[in-house]
Amino acid sequence: QVQLVESGGGLVQAGDSLKLSCTASGRTSSSTSMGWFRQAPGKERTFVSQIHWSTGIIYYADFVKGRFTISRDNAKNTVYLQMNSLKPEDTGVYYCAATGAVGSGWIYWGQGTQVTVSS
Repeated sequence: QVQLVESGGGLVQAGDSLKLSCTASGRTSSSTSMGWFRQAPGKERTFVSQIHWSTGIIYYADFVKGRFTISRDNAKNTVYLQMNSLKPEDTGVYYCAATGAVGSGWIYWGQGTQVTVSS
Protein backbone atom coordinates (compact mmCIF):
# COMPACT_ATOMS: atom_id res chain seq x y z
CA GLN A 1 0.00 0.00 0.00
CA VAL A 2 1.02 3.57 -0.71
CA GLN A 3 -0.39 6.52 1.20
CA LEU A 4 -0.50 9.97 -0.37
CA VAL A 5 -0.93 13.30 1.39
CA GLU A 6 -1.44 16.51 -0.55
CA SER A 7 -0.98 20.07 0.62
CA GLY A 8 -0.74 23.57 -0.79
CA GLY A 9 -4.21 24.34 -2.07
CA GLY A 10 -5.97 27.59 -1.37
CA LEU A 11 -7.86 30.60 -2.66
CA VAL A 12 -6.01 32.86 -5.09
CA GLN A 13 -6.81 35.43 -7.75
CA ALA A 14 -6.49 34.93 -11.46
CA GLY A 15 -2.88 35.26 -12.53
CA ASP A 16 -1.50 34.13 -9.18
CA SER A 17 0.57 31.04 -8.45
CA LEU A 18 0.25 28.07 -6.13
CA LYS A 19 2.50 25.11 -5.44
CA LEU A 20 0.99 21.78 -4.50
CA SER A 21 2.92 19.04 -2.75
CA CYS A 22 2.23 15.34 -2.46
CA THR A 23 4.24 13.10 -0.17
CA ALA A 24 4.10 9.35 -0.54
CA SER A 25 4.68 6.82 2.22
CA GLY A 26 4.42 3.08 2.58
CA ARG A 27 5.53 0.74 -0.20
CA THR A 28 6.66 3.54 -2.49
CA SER A 29 9.15 1.28 -4.24
CA SER A 30 6.18 -0.51 -5.81
CA SER A 31 5.05 2.66 -7.60
CA THR A 32 6.47 3.75 -10.94
CA SER A 33 4.85 7.15 -11.46
CA MET A 34 3.04 9.90 -9.62
CA GLY A 35 0.65 12.39 -11.03
CA TRP A 36 -1.96 15.03 -10.53
CA PHE A 37 -5.60 15.03 -11.50
CA ARG A 38 -8.29 17.59 -10.89
CA GLN A 39 -12.04 17.62 -10.60
CA ALA A 40 -14.03 20.76 -11.22
CA PRO A 41 -17.51 21.09 -9.70
CA GLY A 42 -19.98 18.96 -11.59
CA LYS A 43 -17.32 17.51 -13.89
CA GLU A 44 -15.32 14.32 -14.14
CA ARG A 45 -11.83 13.96 -12.76
CA THR A 46 -9.27 14.80 -15.45
CA PHE A 47 -5.56 14.20 -15.88
CA VAL A 48 -3.24 17.16 -15.30
CA SER A 49 0.34 15.87 -15.24
CA GLN A 50 2.53 12.93 -14.34
CA ILE A 51 6.18 12.15 -13.72
CA HIS A 52 8.04 8.86 -13.71
CA TRP A 53 10.01 8.27 -10.54
CA SER A 54 13.09 6.80 -12.21
CA THR A 55 13.33 8.34 -15.65
CA GLY A 56 11.74 11.69 -14.86
CA ILE A 57 9.64 11.48 -18.02
CA ILE A 58 6.84 14.03 -17.78
CA TYR A 59 3.47 14.44 -19.42
CA TYR A 60 1.07 17.38 -19.25
CA ALA A 61 -2.51 17.91 -20.27
CA ASP A 62 -2.70 20.44 -23.09
CA PHE A 63 -4.63 22.93 -20.97
CA VAL A 64 -1.75 23.35 -18.49
CA LYS A 65 1.25 23.28 -20.81
CA GLY A 66 3.41 26.33 -20.28
CA ARG A 67 1.70 27.21 -16.99
CA PHE A 68 2.16 24.19 -14.71
CA THR A 69 5.39 22.39 -13.87
CA ILE A 70 5.63 19.01 -12.20
CA SER A 71 8.79 17.99 -10.34
CA ARG A 72 9.94 15.37 -7.88
CA ASP A 73 12.23 14.94 -4.93
CA ASN A 74 12.99 11.25 -4.76
CA ALA A 75 14.74 11.54 -1.41
CA LYS A 76 11.58 12.96 0.12
CA ASN A 77 9.16 10.80 -1.89
CA THR A 78 7.46 14.04 -2.81
CA VAL A 79 6.04 15.37 -6.04
CA TYR A 80 5.26 19.02 -6.64
CA LEU A 81 2.96 20.87 -8.99
CA GLN A 82 3.92 24.48 -9.55
CA MET A 83 0.91 26.28 -10.97
CA ASN A 84 1.44 29.70 -12.53
CA SER A 85 -0.88 32.09 -14.35
CA LEU A 86 -3.87 30.47 -12.72
CA LYS A 87 -7.26 30.91 -14.32
CA PRO A 88 -10.75 30.61 -12.83
CA GLU A 89 -11.24 27.45 -14.88
CA ASP A 90 -8.37 25.86 -12.94
CA THR A 91 -10.65 25.78 -9.91
CA GLY A 92 -11.28 22.33 -8.51
CA VAL A 93 -10.10 19.63 -6.18
CA TYR A 94 -6.60 18.50 -7.08
CA TYR A 95 -5.76 14.89 -6.38
CA CYS A 96 -2.38 13.26 -6.19
CA ALA A 97 -2.18 9.74 -7.56
CA ALA A 98 0.39 6.99 -7.78
CA THR A 99 0.63 3.94 -9.95
CA GLY A 100 1.35 0.49 -8.73
CA ALA A 101 3.65 -1.86 -10.56
CA VAL A 102 4.14 -1.44 -14.30
CA GLY A 103 0.82 -1.67 -16.11
CA SER A 104 -1.34 -1.34 -13.03
CA GLY A 105 -2.63 2.19 -13.63
CA TRP A 106 -3.47 4.81 -11.03
CA ILE A 107 -4.44 2.81 -7.99
CA TYR A 108 -3.43 5.04 -5.09
CA TRP A 109 -5.11 8.38 -4.44
CA GLY A 110 -4.74 11.21 -1.99
CA GLN A 111 -7.64 12.92 -0.27
CA GLY A 112 -7.48 15.97 -2.53
CA THR A 113 -6.75 19.62 -1.95
CA GLN A 114 -9.04 22.48 -2.99
CA VAL A 115 -7.78 25.11 -5.40
CA THR A 116 -10.04 28.09 -5.98
CA VAL A 117 -9.14 30.82 -8.47
CA SER A 118 -11.26 33.95 -8.36
CA SER A 119 -11.64 36.26 -11.32
